[in-house]
Amino acid sequence: MKTKYKYGIYIGRFQPFHLGHLRTLKLALEKAEQVILILGSHRVAADTRNPWRSEERIAMIQACLSPEILLRVHFLAVRDWLYSDNLWLAAVQQQVLEITAVCDSVVILGHRKDSSSYYLNLFPQWDYLETGHYSDLSSTAIRAAYFKDEKSNYLNKIPPAIADYLQTFQNSERYTDLCDEYQFLQAYKQAWATAPYAPTFVTTDAVVVQAGHVLMVRRKAKPGLGLIALPGGFIQQNETLVEGMLRELKEETRLKVPLPVLQGSIVESHVFDSPVRSLRGRTITHAYFIQLPGGELPTVKGGHDAQKAWWMSLADLYAQEEQIYEDHFQIIQHFVSKI
Repeated sequence: MKTKYKYGIYIGRFQPFHLGHLRTLKLALEKAEQVILILGSHRVAADTRNPWRSEERIAMIQACLSPEILLRVHFLAVRDWLYSDNLWLAAVQQQVLEITAVCDSVVILGHRKDSSSYYLNLFPQWDYLETGHYSDLSSTAIRAAYFKDEKSNYLNKIPPAIADYLQTFQNSERYTDLCDEYQFLQAYKQAWATAPYAPTFVTTDAVVVQAGHVLMVRRKAKPGLGLIALPGGFIQQNETLVEGMLRELKEETRLKVPLPVLQGSIVESHVFDSPVRSLRGRTITHAYFIQLPGGELPTVKGGHDAQKAWWMSLADLYAQEEQIYEDHFQIIQHFVSKI
């Protein structure tokens, strides 16, 4: 079979890989000698939007392909960079270049379904092939049916190998936890369903750094029960953003540093407002970077909405990335990259 391109690029989260994804992959294999499948949302904490880790998704997709086809498919995984297209692009370009070297026979395949598909315009160096829309095939709808155990609403939309994997996954503790979280999130959104307009929530987060350590907590409430997070929470009606941040910081960590010292150690603040940063709905957080002077780390203890609080080394932060709540890893990265 004669192909037009040396390489085809197909980017997606594949949570899970469904029949539409499989058709697009087959189209890519018709158009290119080799296909590079790029999986997004690498190393994020498991939640109802991203239930499966990169290696699990790769295994699922591999199970759908023959050994001959697998010889033509490369798998790459990239982190999400919600606040920097350039960092995401650099990661994609670097990994793709390691496979393609300098090659001008490359096509990227995709469908411009909505604003989330804007990334398809970020690769002017590659040709673009519109795949079209596969009606009634949506990973979001499949996940919803899966967490409600409505097999009739998703089994006919995924390849048999994926169905086998999902059935096995239902016996795992993670599936049970995700189902509980899905029900919580549905109830959370239902509570606001009668509001005259969609709500926008405002939160604050504290990024407290001292001597190469950042102050973290373990969440004891849904969503994100048990995940590692920054101390923070919702703003109250009668307080400023800084007051709310300091209150949450003290409540959740019992940090033994006087409030005037903490306030005087604020180096920078930044707004993190990605529309997809929180599964609860539109949630904008104001994060404050507090740089404490070197020395013995102050005593901390979990309280309020935190199971525990502790000082985590920045090196350990990277090792624990897959256990960090929402976009908190990226928030920390934003500040500590400037130290």
